Amino acid sequence: MRVLIIEDEVRLATTLAKGLRRSGFAVDVAHDGDSGLEKAMVIDYDVVVLDRDLPIRHGDDVCRRLRADGTRSGILMLTASVTIEDRVSGLALGADDYLPKPFAFAELEARVHALSRRAAPSRPPVLARHGVVVDFAAATASRDGADLGLSNKELGMLHLLLEADGRVVSSEEMLDRVWDEHADPATNVVRVTMSTLRRKLGEPPLVETVIGRGYRIS
Repeated sequence: MRVLIIEDEVRLATTLAKGLRRSGFAVDVAHDGDSGLEKAMVIDYDVVVLDRDLPIRHGDDVCRRLRADGTRSGILMLTASVTIEDRVSGLALGADDYLPKPFAFAELEARVHALSRRAAPSRPPVLARHGVVVDFAAATASRDGADLGLSNKELGMLHLLLEADGRVVSSEEMLDRVWDEHADPATNVVRVTMSTLRRKLGEPPLVETVIGRGYRIS
């Protein structure tokens, strides 16, 4: 799952990004409203964590523009203000949730997980196919009851394949959904990670390569 953090406090944005990446999310960061809006209009994020008091373009305007554009991303608005009026006005703009500063990272992480499910309501919290069970929120994956010991990227790829339910997933889609904007599309990182994932999944083989198109779990 991919998250965009739009936060002008660089230290806070860096801390949040590191924490969410450790939890398995692919995370992009912007430090002003204009660059954040540009990223959010181009990439289909699961969740946008949006600071309200942004430079260049206010967070309210970013939220308003995203909703007017029809984005389905869950929007979690952050603000230093704690008044009920501000919370209500933020939600009225189209934000899905509101978190006043300061906050505990565990609460933000829980809300991001909840919003990612709300943005795609057909996505069950736990995916199970062919003896494989993936709980992305808990960062666990098993096959026939045995823990697979997957890295965050391997877990993300397996989650994406199970979610596709037989549909072919291209390398480009995997790079877009599991990695962040710093991933080099010219590298073979998807193929290498897929090779490790297949080894950890064991026998019989589960992931099929569809030549010229990508991968699937039949």
